[in-house]
Amino acid sequence: MSDPMNQPGQISLPQGLNDGHSTTSKDSKFSVNDLVHWRDPKKSGVVFGVSLLLLLSLAAFSVISVISYLLLALLCVTISFRIYKSIIQAVQKSNEGHPFKALMEKDVTLPPETFRKHVDLCLTHINCVLKQMSRLFLVKDLVDSLKLAVVMWLLTYVGAVFNGITILILADILLFSVPLIYEKNKTQIDHYINIVNTQVNTAIAKLQEKLPGAMKRCKAE
Repeated sequence: MSDPMNQPGQISLPQGLNDGHSTTSKDSKFSVNDLVHWRDPKKSGVVFGVSLLLLLSLAAFSVISVISYLLLALLCVTISFRIYKSIIQAVQKSNEGHPFKALMEKDVTLPPETFRKHVDLCLTHINCVLKQMSRLFLVKDLVDSLKLAVVMWLLTYVGAVFNGITILILADILLFSVPLIYEKNKTQIDHYINIVNTQVNTAIAKLQEKLPGAMKRCKAE
């Protein structure tokens, strides 16, 4: 009888190691929701700082300049580190090889399955947006189209005051501050949101009553 330990494909990790590997894989997944809620302050701080610095750089310089400076800074770091390690190896007469050998051996290619998955996901969202645009701009529902018109009218005033980069900077700041503030003051904020929703729904109901009967919207409960 052959020894099971010598049979290929029969060797498995101990349960503890399997659990540890599973836990590590689970912990390595850090969602956007965790970032904006500052579950890990260090990671959230790094992402917020880098994104804000990048947007501020884009506000002061052109996109080409920002990308060029970033790539130049990265090259300066890698070239300096490579020269430093080469000098250390020459002095110590060691044979460690290329300092980035482990990184160069990693597979950085994008698998076709992953690419197709993201393309399909993007296509689903694009089709959904196109359907909504068709419904709104062809006035399938008069009230919803009027809401969009009001929003677009308000955005003309926003665009007159802020440019695109400024809006992105404000959006980045709000993205990393509003969820945290809401989480800490959820009860009070929900109370005021309900009051606003009630007033908006009342105003919409009054508007619908003044519309011709054929244009009134009937929602299924």
